[in-house]
Amino acid sequence: MAIEQGETLWSPTAGQVEETRLAQFMEHVAQRHGKRFEDYESLWQWSVDELETFWGTVLQFFQVEADGDPAIVLADSRMPGAKWFPGLRLNYAEHVFRNADPSRPALIARSEDSEPRLVSWRELHEATGALAHWLREAGVGPGDRVVSYMPNRPETVIAFLACASLGAIWSSCSPEMGVSVVVDRFQQIEPKIMFAVDSYRYNGKVHERGGIVSELLEKLPSIERVVHVAGPAAASLPNWPSCVSWQQAIAYDAPLAYARLPFDHPLWIVYSSGTTGIPKAMVHGHGGIVLTHLKTMQLQHDVRAGDRFMFLGSTGWIVWNLMVGGLLSGATVVLYDGNPSYPDTQSLWRFIDEHAVTHFGCGAAFLVQCKKDGLQPGRQASFKALRAINSTGSPLPLDAYEWVYDEVKRDLWLASISGGTDIASGFVACAPTLPVTAGEIQCRELGVAAYAFNDDGRPVVDEVGELVITKPMPSMPLYFWNDPGDKRYIESYFETFSGCWRHGDWIRFSPAGTAVIYGRSDTTINRYGIRMGTAEIYRVVEELPEIRDSMVVDLEYLGRPSYMPLFVVLAQGVELDETLIARIKEQIRTKASARHVPNEVLAAPQIPRTLSGKKMELPVRKLLLGASVDKVASPDAMANPQSMAWFVDFARRLNTAPAES
Repeated sequence: MAIEQGETLWSPTAGQVEETRLAQFMEHVAQRHGKRFEDYESLWQWSVDELETFWGTVLQFFQVEADGDPAIVLADSRMPGAKWFPGLRLNYAEHVFRNADPSRPALIARSEDSEPRLVSWRELHEATGALAHWLREAGVGPGDRVVSYMPNRPETVIAFLACASLGAIWSSCSPEMGVSVVVDRFQQIEPKIMFAVDSYRYNGKVHERGGIVSELLEKLPSIERVVHVAGPAAASLPNWPSCVSWQQAIAYDAPLAYARLPFDHPLWIVYSSGTTGIPKAMVHGHGGIVLTHLKTMQLQHDVRAGDRFMFLGSTGWIVWNLMVGGLLSGATVVLYDGNPSYPDTQSLWRFIDEHAVTHFGCGAAFLVQCKKDGLQPGRQASFKALRAINSTGSPLPLDAYEWVYDEVKRDLWLASISGGTDIASGFVACAPTLPVTAGEIQCRELGVAAYAFNDDGRPVVDEVGELVITKPMPSMPLYFWNDPGDKRYIESYFETFSGCWRHGDWIRFSPAGTAVIYGRSDTTINRYGIRMGTAEIYRVVEELPEIRDSMVVDLEYLGRPSYMPLFVVLAQGVELDETLIARIKEQIRTKASARHVPNEVLAAPQIPRTLSGKKMELPVRKLLLGASVDKVASPDAMANPQSMAWFVDFARRLNTAPAES
């Protein structure tokens, strides 16, 4: 029998709760402040009611190493512009290497063309020190920008840590990104040094990137030196100007030193995943990220020293930054470079079992795909070490919850989480002391004053509203790069509700504190005056075994009836006949809303997605309303740019014929 929304699927035992870092933190709060909390929700309430006390306690609990006076926690609470711990100086890389332990690897790296590689803490430390020396010799200092065009491999982690150690500002794009997307990002920040591969391997094929790097260097004149990291196609050092090999750049015996920097000194620049226009260049600070990633990794995700933490994602997605943050907690970070389904659909799951991964993170779409493919990894592997699976990127449908518990492992903490590039962590996420309920996110993160606001700007419970953050967080962007007067920053988050961050998601909080995300508020379906998030449609449509993927858009035409098409990607061998269309519509009518049954159901070859796997609802909506494809989507910012051709043709037919009512 299918599971139902809100059904409890897993609960931690008393012994499991006692072992968590969250339980230890709660005991620390009791000892330090004389406060004992009956449950997680009351702890969360304290963390936002007494925001400065909470973050000061986090600093002390994790024994953050810093120079200066921590007495002033929040010197300015305005958003944007909050000033955290103005009296402290610290360094991200220093907090990574204080966890060095010769008994376990720092990194485990898997690629498609070689055996998994174990990188010891000693090797990581020595390579980082050598590279930091080379960077200093190349004239790189605090505040200089260093960029990466590399896949998920140890050299990328080493380059980032070397930059962090001396106060340079890191920024990364993954090598599957095309020239225009990379230039749109890196041109804004005028980098001094670039790390780049000449090629990478994905799904058994070698993708040459030497020519693209040459184009990038022509368009990025601020770059003074390039460090070449050999890919599978490398035969010799590329003919890039001012280029040195990776081996040359780490050919030093140099101690690793740490520049202790102001708490708000920039650590990295990350970018919005928009498909058109210039992406927002978001700047996060050393202190805010150290503090937030310690809190998020240990208190929310229960990552402990010696755990093995892997998140499936490219170096252009914020989950890579979060995954590397596992090093702050003494975990071994597991890098997976390549197609998780190569050479076969069970490859990733075998790897997780063989290498004793304890925490596995992925996009919800990956788990849905495994379910649709009929995988049963738990029949071939024990997953003895695996404690948790984290799912993000989009809401996790009920049948994916069911698949994980039926086909992967029963005693498993399956956590759906939601945050963003904007804060490099979660707004609503997970806690190891709470049960897992089907279709629901477990809780708000500690220190995150998250609420659902109605149209009047008032918080509501058990109603769908806008996700709003009413108090500052240490990992909110310090600012956007090259944004005079914080104009774009304010427009992005603070124009709807004065003094509060509006994130752009529809969300509902239950009285118990669990949450459900209903999709982006800018792609809401509003039919006959009734508003609904697209995720509610996908949840029920994609339960059907015949449907591999779907997208719905609500089109409004002046003087014409409302028209809402549903696009579906069919399972192999399935045809979209009248019987299946009727089943799809009945599924929506009975399980979602009778008012939101689509006017038409159409079979599309693929659903357009961004590089981070998000459905491109808004670009498709604009295209179908008459915008040209070059105005709504850049192919280089898409995971599957070829998918747009079908929608371009459909838009042409749609706009030369009356819409169906």
